[in-house]
Amino acid sequence: MKSPIKGLLKNIIIVVLIFLALGAIFTLVNNPTAQPKETSITQLAKDINDEKVRELRLSGNDIAIVYNDGSKSQTQKETTDTLSLSLLNYGVDKTKLSNISIVFVNQSSVWDWLSPLLMLVVLPFVLLGVFFWVFFKQAKTGAAQTFDFTKAKAKLFGAEGHPKETITFKDVAGLKEEKAELEEVVDFLKNPQKYLKMGARIPKGVLLVGPAGTGKTLLARAVAGESNVPFFSVAGSSFVEMFVGVGSGRVRSLFAAAKKQQPCLIFIDELDSIGKTRGPAITGGHEEREQTLNQLLTEMDGFEQNDKIIILAATNRPDVLDPALLRPGRFDRKVVIHLPDIEEREDILKIHSKGKPLSDNVKLREVAERTPGFSGADLSNVFNEAALFAAKKGDKAVTQHDLLVSIEKVLLGPERRSHVMSNKEKKITAYHEAGHGLVAALTPEASPVRKISIISRGMAAGYTLKVPTEDRFLRTKKEFEAEIKVLLAGYLSEKMIFNDITTGASDDLTKASGIARNIVKSYGMSSMGPIVFGDKQTDIYLDREFGETKNYSEDVAKEIDKEVQKIITTAQAETEKILMENKSLLTKIAETLIKKETIEKEEFESLIKGKKGK
Repeated sequence: MKSPIKGLLKNIIIVVLIFLALGAIFTLVNNPTAQPKETSITQLAKDINDEKVRELRLSGNDIAIVYNDGSKSQTQKETTDTLSLSLLNYGVDKTKLSNISIVFVNQSSVWDWLSPLLMLVVLPFVLLGVFFWVFFKQAKTGAAQTFDFTKAKAKLFGAEGHPKETITFKDVAGLKEEKAELEEVVDFLKNPQKYLKMGARIPKGVLLVGPAGTGKTLLARAVAGESNVPFFSVAGSSFVEMFVGVGSGRVRSLFAAAKKQQPCLIFIDELDSIGKTRGPAITGGHEEREQTLNQLLTEMDGFEQNDKIIILAATNRPDVLDPALLRPGRFDRKVVIHLPDIEEREDILKIHSKGKPLSDNVKLREVAERTPGFSGADLSNVFNEAALFAAKKGDKAVTQHDLLVSIEKVLLGPERRSHVMSNKEKKITAYHEAGHGLVAALTPEASPVRKISIISRGMAAGYTLKVPTEDRFLRTKKEFEAEIKVLLAGYLSEKMIFNDITTGASDDLTKASGIARNIVKSYGMSSMGPIVFGDKQTDIYLDREFGETKNYSEDVAKEIDKEVQKIITTAQAETEKILMENKSLLTKIAETLIKKETIEKEEFESLIKGKKGK
């Protein structure tokens, strides 16, 4: 291929030479060189003595002579002698020589006329030439990019000349039911004729739904690895542009490329970025997203019976997807991926422990027990934080202590040992956390205490780590009431010991009030009956509440407030009773905390031995 830089230099050189030739011709035409007459040096000496010479102009060895009558002539002096010495040697009268004007002129060169020519003539044309060359090149490139602009920005794996996916179902811990659902897809991609001969129609689209970090993308890659077919991976946001028609063009380009590689997989991550429910168009960007969605719907519905393309898509916002995407014939199958249970967490931890040196005291089961509600991504982060912590200390292996510390760091943030509390604040915090721990230990329905600490982490001055012995998918009213008691215990401990309250309990009170209100409004567990009050707009996968529509009267609202207050007041009375009956034990736990700052599960259980469960 011819180099564009060499071609440009060649064109510039040709242009420069042309302009140099034109400039030279122009100079010769406008300034014809009339050859002056030659005079000998001897004649010059005689003319000076006869007082006929008015001026001598010396340029190197050349002498230009100007006579009194205005005529001009030229001669040359000897190279070794100066002008005065040469003339005196030829008999020139020194007095008459002094009356003549002698001018020394710099020796001229080709640059005397070439420089102005280059600056005034050639350089402007060269600059114009470069400008137009760059302009046309950009225009040509832009025209080429216009065709590439509507091409899908999908990464292709597994095709000839492209890297293959090495992830299989063995690399995905847990998710047994989810993997079983996808094995049909894998078998169809491996043996499509087996299904087509029977007239069976494999799902054209499989939607992976679940909270963030649960392994939706990893599962899709495992399907591609198991199937050993080309795998197109693209983010939903890559279809969205400000220019109308670009997104739909990229969708067409993606499916056109996929049809050349079939059987194959297309994976669209974060489908909700282009698949939101269509509505009234307000802005151009909104209209463009809808056109992209329309094209996706058309492409998914346009497959022939023998098409061997399967679409996998992932989202954690299935509630916002357009119903047309979810109808049979498009995304026929929805695979819900839940947060891992304790067995799955242990399996995930085993996978993430590969390649990391572990100490003999590492117990992954205990780590799994301490991480309820953690996703696969969270568990990966726990192991990474533990490895960083061990490397920072200079250890050669990750210990159980490193893993437990990393769990607290992921949950609450890093330790703030530089935050120095006064003795008074330290004592208040110790009694506050001791109250949480004591009431949790003496309330059967509460989760057992794993650790109590008054070392600041994140925004918390201290914390009590409570972890259930097993995963809970259903919660009872007694469990909610026990949780409210534990939350109120810190506030009531401060009040009982110091006859005063602080702002440290504000977060506990917010959580307790929220649980009590949910008992009444959402769970139907109060005396107001099995009625749900308020229409909440929530996302169960992101665990967020976006608002509430009030569907009850002001009189009912007053009753709800009374019922919430009744739940909190009852829990407060029962918590105060526990604290008053075990005040000496509360003081013992608090003093141990002040002294050691941290109490682990074993030491805490030895402190309350004989009291627990009563």
